[in-house]
Amino acid sequence: MSEKFKEQVVIVRQDQLANGIYSMWIKTENIAKNARPGQFISIYTHDSSRLLPRPISICEISKDMLRVVYRVAGEGTRQFSEMKADDKIEVMGPLGNGYTLRDKKAVLIAGGIGVPPMLELAKQLKCDKTIVLGYRDKNTFLLDEFKKCGEVVIATEDGSIGTKGNVMDAIKEQNVTGEVIYSCGPKPMLKAVKEWGLSNNIETQISLEEKMACGIGACLACVCKTKNEDEHSHVHNARVCKDGPVFFAEEVEL
Repeated sequence: MSEKFKEQVVIVRQDQLANGIYSMWIKTENIAKNARPGQFISIYTHDSSRLLPRPISICEISKDMLRVVYRVAGEGTRQFSEMKADDKIEVMGPLGNGYTLRDKKAVLIAGGIGVPPMLELAKQLKCDKTIVLGYRDKNTFLLDEFKKCGEVVIATEDGSIGTKGNVMDAIKEQNVTGEVIYSCGPKPMLKAVKEWGLSNNIETQISLEEKMACGIGACLACVCKTKNEDEHSHVHNARVCKDGPVFFAEEVEL
């Protein structure tokens, strides 16, 4: 696991990509150079009544900058959305375990706010890859950037673009295949991806979305069920923030 840092960072740029979806670039001294696809950062609000940070997946990584793309889901993220260039915020990261990159034909599968963390993965994978993205409607944020990284297949719930339905509907319609699967999104989607991957003997890595508190594995607020016994608590649980968020599909129960 990479070393983590707590920094006061400067916002370089912030844009609204879709209704309730924002993109923020921050300049960091140490976090960017240690981050890898699938990890996340914790961002602290300026509100002293809100002590816990908000965990947000890393979307892109550069030498001294990070990009996060997030959905406004509560008061904390609403405050982030109002920040502008040159504002300062406190950030901790990189946190969690990221994806294990393989040099094999890849299928990247993401839905909803699980889409952003797949962009850096798509950029770093140099193999043949198909990127399957699921959206609610025609507000397909980040789509043009994904198209620069590989073949893209789209599913929308209302059928406004691509296959009408979910990512598995699109995979079946387009006969998508691969040798390794990387996925991020809501639990029902991940469950379907896991079943498809394991039933076809494809290595499947999934990134779990769970509500987190501390972000560093201390509070046990984000545990998930696993096949293996935790060496500390001796129960079949793992901490998504520390042991994950990326797991091999056979390790976790969904």
